[in-house]
Amino acid sequence: MIAFLYDTGFFILVQGLALALLVFSVYRGSWKRLSAPLGYVFGLLLIDGVGRRYVLHRYGLTSEQYSSFYWLTDVALALGAFLVVCALFHRACAHDRKMWRFVRLVMACVFILVLGISLSALTRSSAHVENAHLQKVFFFEFQQNLYFTCLVLNTLLYIMMQQFELADPELNLLVCGMGLQFAGPAANFALASLTPWQYASKLYDLFGPLCTLGMLAVWFYAVSRIPKPAPARARGKLVPILARSRSAA
Repeated sequence: MIAFLYDTGFFILVQGLALALLVFSVYRGSWKRLSAPLGYVFGLLLIDGVGRRYVLHRYGLTSEQYSSFYWLTDVALALGAFLVVCALFHRACAHDRKMWRFVRLVMACVFILVLGISLSALTRSSAHVENAHLQKVFFFEFQQNLYFTCLVLNTLLYIMMQQFELADPELNLLVCGMGLQFAGPAANFALASLTPWQYASKLYDLFGPLCTLGMLAVWFYAVSRIPKPAPARARGKLVPILARSRSAA
């Protein structure tokens, strides 16, 4: 009974806050500016609030259909998170098109590298894993590698923003919210490797919703309390350097 109330309570909080964030963003007219983060929230609402619940009630928790659907949607959420990080990088590099072209190339190379590493892990596992489970092995490896990559990229983005001293508080909060979201999968994968599965699964059910709730709360604060930002501009060391070069010319 307690476990049911716990799961239901977290589900209502996460889904309710996600829906409130979407509605409030449309009301304030900020959905165009925040299309990537809000698209991720909408996908989270559909997948976790509708899709998984429907498959769970139709086929059951231990069914093959629910297991396949769960891992497939986990990959979809990981891809969505990666696209959000790319969109945040694009916003942070809006003042410098050359830098954005370089960052875009790096992000594409990183994604290809993650895909290649995941496929190599699938090749190694094919010798001792049944063909029916190879798909799940790939899904697990790919989303694990992609979430870890997103965590590293999000951290690098935050460091880059501090170096450029971007005057965009909303972007700072969006990046911090993504950091909270990535902390959940990172902690879950670490716990799964260090602790027995029966304990790791219970902690997994705790960290995931908590981190998602934290991300949504930070994003809702960013949308509701932070004024509409002006175009991000770098105020760090690059500005005096560019000014001197122009005056010299």
